[in-house]
Amino acid sequence: MPSETPKSKKEKKSFWEILFLPNEKKLKHTNRYMFLVCLFMVLLFFSMIGYMIRFQLVDSQAIITNPYNQRTENLKKQIIRGDILSADGDVLAKTEIDEEGNETRVYPYDEIFAHVVGFSTHGKGGLESAYNYELLTSHTDIMTQLGNGISSKKNPGDDLVTTLDPTLQERAYEALDDYQGAIVAIEPSTGKIRAMVSKPVFNPNDLEEIWADIVNDDSSSVLLNRCTQGLYPPGSTYKVITALEYILEHAQSYEDFRYTCEGKTVVDSVKIKCYEDTEHGKENLTEAFENSCNTAFVTIGSALDRKKYISLNDAFLFNQKIPGDLSVAKSRFDITMKSDKSSLPQTVIGQGNTLMSPLHNALVMCMIANDGVMMKPMLVDKIQSKDGVTVKRFDPKSIARLEEEDIDSVKAVQQMLRKVVTDGTGHALQDDDYTVAGKTGSAENEKEGAHSWFAGYSNVEDPDLVVCVIAENAGAGSKVAAPIAKEIFDAYYEEGLDKKY
Repeated sequence: MPSETPKSKKEKKSFWEILFLPNEKKLKHTNRYMFLVCLFMVLLFFSMIGYMIRFQLVDSQAIITNPYNQRTENLKKQIIRGDILSADGDVLAKTEIDEEGNETRVYPYDEIFAHVVGFSTHGKGGLESAYNYELLTSHTDIMTQLGNGISSKKNPGDDLVTTLDPTLQERAYEALDDYQGAIVAIEPSTGKIRAMVSKPVFNPNDLEEIWADIVNDDSSSVLLNRCTQGLYPPGSTYKVITALEYILEHAQSYEDFRYTCEGKTVVDSVKIKCYEDTEHGKENLTEAFENSCNTAFVTIGSALDRKKYISLNDAFLFNQKIPGDLSVAKSRFDITMKSDKSSLPQTVIGQGNTLMSPLHNALVMCMIANDGVMMKPMLVDKIQSKDGVTVKRFDPKSIARLEEEDIDSVKAVQQMLRKVVTDGTGHALQDDDYTVAGKTGSAENEKEGAHSWFAGYSNVEDPDLVVCVIAENAGAGSKVAAPIAKEIFDAYYEEGLDKKY
C-alpha cells in the first residue's frame, strides 16, 4: 500500500484558486473598503436631500426674488406684472400699457404706501421685491393663455392681495405728519398688518426723476423702511419686558413692591434719572410702571435673575430673525452671563445698547395682548389669478409662545398697561368709545431730543389692534407718540374697521 504524502502546514493552492479566491486578509480589506464607500454614498445622498429641503424652504425665495436672476427677467417678456391690492380690493400698484405697448408701473396712492408696497424702478423694494416672482407668474385660465400664445400677447400676472387697509394707512400717514419715524398697526390675534407707514417718504411714480436726488442724500435715508429696518433704543416701552420678568420671579410678592423716587439714583456705579428729573415719590410696582419711573425700574432690574432675564428676551425674539413678508432687522439685546453688572441699569429701561425695530416693538405688544402668543407678521393674505381664483392663501401662525404657567404674569402686565392710560403717561388715549392699554417711551439717543414712542392695543378685554408709533427726536412719548396713536385708534373705530375683516 503506497504511503501517503504528509500534508504541509500550508495547503498548496492551484493557479485558479490563487487568481480568483482572495485570501482572508484581502477579503477583510475589501469588505472594509466597500463599507466605507457605501457609508460615504449614503451620507452624500442625505446631504443632497437636506440641501434640497433647505433650498425649498429657505434659500429658493431669496434666489427667485433676486433682481439678477435671469429667470425673472425672461418672465417679463411673457407676463404683464400683476397688481398689488389692498385687503378690500383697492389697487395699490398696477401696470399700465400705452398704445405702443410700453409698460409703466403705476401707484395710485402715490407716496402713502411707498415703503411697504415698494417700487419696481431702479431695482425693487417692499412687496414688489418680496413677491417679484409671483407677480410675474400667470395662473389665468388655460384658454386665455393659449389664445395669448397664438397671438403673441403677454399673459396677465397673478395679483397680490395684501392685509393693508387704505383708510387706516391714510390716517396713519396723516397722523405722522412731518415727523421722521414709523407707524405699525397690526391685529394681535392674527398678525395681519393693517397699516405700515415710514417717513421720510418718496413717490414711487416719480422715481425716475428723483432717483439722483435720493441716492445723493445720505442724511434722510428716504428709501429705508423704518418699520422693519430702523433700529432704535426702545426707551420705556421696553419696561414691559422688565416688569414681566420681575413679576415672573416674584409671583407671590410683586404687589408688595414699594419704592420712593427722588428723581435720580446711582445703581452699580451708573447714574440714572427720571425723565426731566421728575420726582415720583412713593410708588408700588403699578404706579412705577404708569409713571414710567426710571429709578424704580433700575432698582428692580439690577436684582433680576440674569439667566432668566436673558431667556425671556430670547422668548420675545431678540437677536433673532423675525419671519415675515419683508426682511426685518434683528433687534439687539446685549446682556450675557459675562456682561459687567454696570451694563444692566441702562438696559432694563430700554437704553444702553438695546435696539428695536418698530415692527418688533409692535410684536412684543401683540404677544402681551394675545396672552403670551406672538403671531407671524402678515402683509399678504393671498395670491390670486387675474380671474380672481385663489392660487395660494397664507394662514396666520404663531412664531413665539410663553410657557403656560407664565400667563397669569402676562395678565398682570396687561392690567398695568391699562393703568398707564387711565392714570399715567398714556392719558392722551383715554376715550369713551373704546379702551386702550399701552406704554409710552422717551428714548435718549445721540441727537438732541428723545425719540417719542408709544406701543399699545385697543379693546382691552378682547384686543382688536396693536399700534406702535415712533417719532424721531420729537420728545416725550406722552406728548407726541400717544396722541398720534389716538388718531389711528379713532379712525379704526370711526370707520368700523373692527367689524370689517
